[in-house]
Amino acid sequence: MKDHDVACSVTPRRIGQVGQDLGLRDEELIPYGRFKAKVSLTALERLSDRPKGRYVLVTGINPTPLGEGKTTTSIGLAMGLCRRGHHAVVTLRQPSLGPVFGIKGGGTGGGKAQVIPMDEINLHLTGDAHAVAASHNLLSAFLDNHLFHGNALNLDPGRIAWPRAMSLSDRALRGGRTEMADGSSPRQAQFVITEASEVMAILALASDRADLRRRLGRILVSLTRDGHPVTAEALKCAGAMAALLKEALCPNLLQTVEGTPAFVHTGPFGNIAHGNSSILADAIALRCADYVVTEAGFGSELGAEKFFHIKCRVSGCRPDAAVVVATLRALKLHGGGGAARPGAPLPRGLTGPNPEALAMGLANLEQHIENVKAFGVPAVVAINAFGGDPPDELEYTRKRAVAAGAVAAVVATPWADGGKGTEELAEAVVRACDRPSAYAPLYPDAASIKQKIETIARRMYGAAGVRYEEQADAQIETASTLGFGCLPICMAKTPSSLSHDPALKGRPSGFTVPIKELRIAAGAGFLTAICSGIQLMPGLPKRPAGELIDLDPETGEIIGLT
Repeated sequence: MKDHDVACSVTPRRIGQVGQDLGLRDEELIPYGRFKAKVSLTALERLSDRPKGRYVLVTGINPTPLGEGKTTTSIGLAMGLCRRGHHAVVTLRQPSLGPVFGIKGGGTGGGKAQVIPMDEINLHLTGDAHAVAASHNLLSAFLDNHLFHGNALNLDPGRIAWPRAMSLSDRALRGGRTEMADGSSPRQAQFVITEASEVMAILALASDRADLRRRLGRILVSLTRDGHPVTAEALKCAGAMAALLKEALCPNLLQTVEGTPAFVHTGPFGNIAHGNSSILADAIALRCADYVVTEAGFGSELGAEKFFHIKCRVSGCRPDAAVVVATLRALKLHGGGGAARPGAPLPRGLTGPNPEALAMGLANLEQHIENVKAFGVPAVVAINAFGGDPPDELEYTRKRAVAAGAVAAVVATPWADGGKGTEELAEAVVRACDRPSAYAPLYPDAASIKQKIETIARRMYGAAGVRYEEQADAQIETASTLGFGCLPICMAKTPSSLSHDPALKGRPSGFTVPIKELRIAAGAGFLTAICSGIQLMPGLPKRPAGELIDLDPETGEIIGLT
């Protein structure tokens, strides 16, 4: 049965019932139809004295282009915990329209481990992403309007750092020039996908309305001709931006196919942004549940590293355990068993028995286990099993994972079996949470920008060193001079490899990470270090997934979503 058919076969509970299970009051829910609602921030104020539940991060190895079921495993784990008698919640990012219509498809899980209603989540949900794009582009409009009307703040057009944003993938918008209709105020311009917008990052990291407003005001849009920063506050735009984001700040409450509560809120990409759902969703969930399962984008060297270094720094929440998701096919890919391409049949070397490739590829998993342990957090490996996976290879992987330092390694089948297929994983996570967690970041705030970048590159990626292009060197010096050197680093790099190079599979060594650019995200509170080859506006593939999506004129149902 297709994912969409499974999702449509379920009769969801009214969202008020889901909220009641969490201890939320009717007046704290803002319904969007019958099966989704926003949660008022007054709920967090009322629940602030409740003890927090256990905090579990789900991350993964470097995936194939097809994905390895990290979201499916996160959803399945929350359902498995509920089946074992625990109150559990899963917190996820909202899928981006770019991948939905592009190469990856939706992001609501799969099979019998989904969050529903899947079509609404994958498309507009409650309109948060559109509010982010509108808020972002309002600042762009204020900026160009300021230049048009005389540039009283003396902005240097060559040092404007604020792009425009759009929710869809369109490579034609990666670069260009803008100018007024009369040819005045020409300058270089750029679009980023909405999920790479600093406004999206701010929405995910804001702790309340006041914090949202402060962060928006701190956004650095440009430098003056004599090198002074110009902010959104100086352009008198931050208040209007906050007004556009008023409702978007409230987390979205939904449910899984088994009725487990799920928060789906904010959507920063894991490879070019900080890759985690909102701290507000987690904060409410932690006051309402025994266990909160939250997912970080891509592998441990990307989303999890940013979870530990950025999100936890802001929220003050300490993770109790982390789950590293792996599949035999991805491990075999990292061991040289063949390539995976969307829309093309998988080679036999990835789907059939291939002990040689598996043995080689397990080095990738070992690095990811070490990455989690480096932060002092117990690691559990979830081997997401597909139909036809050889039992002996699953058992070999399990033993190698434990030998590499995982506190447990469990075969899970959330896609085929839902929560039933993750009950053993749930028990392993409970035991891991009972262990002491000595969570600590890998670098102090006081470390230099280059020290922070090099710590991540060496310890998370296994790099031999870092090389800075001339532009990046100058931008690092500027960031330090302006007083932003104390901020954490958000690395932008490929998710396909531990390194910066997608062609380097397994556990590469001896490589040097090239940094081409450093961007100051003063409102979000981090510095984005961009590796060579990374684009902040993705492009569509030759056969976009959107070609298969349509509206059934008879029933009004959306078809073709995956």
